[in-house]
Amino acid sequence: MLKMGPSKMSEFALKFWGVRGSIPTPGPENISYGGNTTCIELHCGSETLVIDAGSGMRNLGLNLPKRFPGQHLNVHLLFTHFHWDHLQGLPFFIPLYGEDNEFNFYSSCQPERLRAILEGQMAAPYFPVSFKFLSSKRNFLELKKPHQIGRAKVYPFPLNHPQGATGFRIEVGSSVVTHASDLEHGEAEFDKVLREYAQNADVLIYDSQYTPEEYPNRRGWGHSTWMEAIKVARDCNVKRVILFHHDPGHNDAAVGEIEKEARTHFAETYAAKEGWEFPL
Repeated sequence: MLKMGPSKMSEFALKFWGVRGSIPTPGPENISYGGNTTCIELHCGSETLVIDAGSGMRNLGLNLPKRFPGQHLNVHLLFTHFHWDHLQGLPFFIPLYGEDNEFNFYSSCQPERLRAILEGQMAAPYFPVSFKFLSSKRNFLELKKPHQIGRAKVYPFPLNHPQGATGFRIEVGSSVVTHASDLEHGEAEFDKVLREYAQNADVLIYDSQYTPEEYPNRRGWGHSTWMEAIKVARDCNVKRVILFHHDPGHNDAAVGEIEKEARTHFAETYAAKEGWEFPL
């Protein structure tokens, strides 16, 4: 079994700050797995990589200054896409307001388009503080080719999702994490590309919003199942599967049952939990 790691993260480690899809789901029925939307931190030595800015990003913003007191923060934020559940935590990310901090925003968009998207989310009347007036230094980068971020090599690849999305294969030394959310299986070209980038991954983080029984009534909605995650893992010699982007209608009991059933097919399968951290 995986266990939550210590408060001081290992040199290369994953931490889940938000694991839910579509909309935050606060409430006692979701305490175990968490109710914040998607945000994952990859700590790579002196570099902090973040995938998506869902509501879980608020807690990451409260935690980083405690881990690095008095230090200037240099954060690399990779966007899979810009649906609300992957973007809504950014205005509440406290380090974004610190004048000594620097942020590098990456997406498949051209830099001008990326800037416009982030500014639009915080424009009146949606938010009281304009993105233009934040104190931190902000850089906007297009990520369509492999890119080196400190010791991490990031390989972007396309995912089958309404309006498009980007997956990431991240390599640090001999460790490999493949992040594949949001996506829908069943399109041969996209399925082939995913398997290319998931080959021999230590960890596959996979969109498992629906059960196989739910999926037929949600075809075309842009999400996948735990069974498809296991198929990819078997095809690609993946060591560990993390089921991710939990449906807002799945409470702790439901997610626990999904995890239990998935393990009967692939033992090293785990449902992502908010606050969960482990070294790689």
